[in-house]
Amino acid sequence: MRQSKIEPSSRYHPSMRVIALVVPALMAIMNSAPAEPRQDRSALLRIAPIDTPTAQESGQPQLSVSSRGVLLSWVERSGSEAALKFAERTPSGWTAPRTVAKGTGWFINWADVPSVTRLDDGTLVGHWLQKSGEATYAYDVRLSHSTDDGRTWSPSFTPHTDGTKTEHGFATLFQMPGAGLGLVWLDGRNMKGDMSLRFASYTRGWKQTAEISLDARVCECCPTTVAITSEGPIVAYRDRSAEEIRDIYVARMEKGKWTAPKAAHAEGWQVNACPVNGPALSARGRDVALAWFSAKGNKPMSYVALSSDAGRTFGPPVRLDDEASLGRVDVELLPDGSALAAYMEFAEQKGQLRVRRVRPDGSKSEASIVAGMAGNRSSGYPRMALHGDEVVFAWTDREAGSQVKTAVAPIPR
Repeated sequence: MRQSKIEPSSRYHPSMRVIALVVPALMAIMNSAPAEPRQDRSALLRIAPIDTPTAQESGQPQLSVSSRGVLLSWVERSGSEAALKFAERTPSGWTAPRTVAKGTGWFINWADVPSVTRLDDGTLVGHWLQKSGEATYAYDVRLSHSTDDGRTWSPSFTPHTDGTKTEHGFATLFQMPGAGLGLVWLDGRNMKGDMSLRFASYTRGWKQTAEISLDARVCECCPTTVAITSEGPIVAYRDRSAEEIRDIYVARMEKGKWTAPKAAHAEGWQVNACPVNGPALSARGRDVALAWFSAKGNKPMSYVALSSDAGRTFGPPVRLDDEASLGRVDVELLPDGSALAAYMEFAEQKGQLRVRRVRPDGSKSEASIVAGMAGNRSSGYPRMALHGDEVVFAWTDREAGSQVKTAVAPIPR
């Protein structure tokens, strides 16, 4: 098939109606609702920008963590060609960038982004989105792996075997305990009906061992997230009921089988469109942190909730933003059981990437500002990752074109 040009990042479906509703709501909240009392300035992070390995015309940042440290991936564009690149954080800075794949006919989008992750045996795995047909949202998840630190890569392949020219995206890659790669993605093979959430897995020798549906009806375009507890993987995503309730749901793998999905916190946010705002997970042992966005009651806010039973149940939600939020959350669980949560605040008529600590008792620190960001889709999803005593941030700076920027901060004890 003749490859189409790079798809622009105009997305998504009826979800633009949600954006049209949220922006006035942000303004109303800022003009009427007082900020919550601020507390505990001792937990403010010392955030420092660091040299970035990315070039101009870069975007779609993603961070992953392995025993070797933090890995940053991003997309660079030149004309009709796109390239997925990565670099790893070392004590002396980022390594020189390496390329996973490049080509034309990629689906490039502000919310549905590629990734690179390192498995326990050192294998690198990358994924990107490749157009499969002429329809706007006809694209596939393509996977490739490398056993020589990214010098060479395998021929690409897809985890989905339906062969339909429909949407396959919003993938999350992860290490399957005791095996090889696991991943979840949103699958549009039944989009004349519903978008589904599917799971696939591979052995270390790249034999596919599963491709199953976890939920037959989910929100069409909200990113997915996975964390690994001591009991197995847990996935979080935005569900979609027959009544258009779009709350955050979780499913867990227990003894090799996935549990039935259930709401992490039954908010009852009813909206007849996709908000393009997915959740984030982090886990340590049986402790789990979950962050998400909601605009129930036309009040856009970001939250975090904690679990001590591997995600079976979650405690009361703690609000993250001070005035109003654009969501796009991320979260890392710290050794003391508290959660470091990142989110986009909408303040002073602009977006800000902020981060704050939420403790198991529900108390929270003062928010630290990581960077100013465009308050629209062009800024994409900011990212955060923790390795050792250092947290790494990545975001797309739109002040002079488009470039992925990075910063770091030590975690106060």
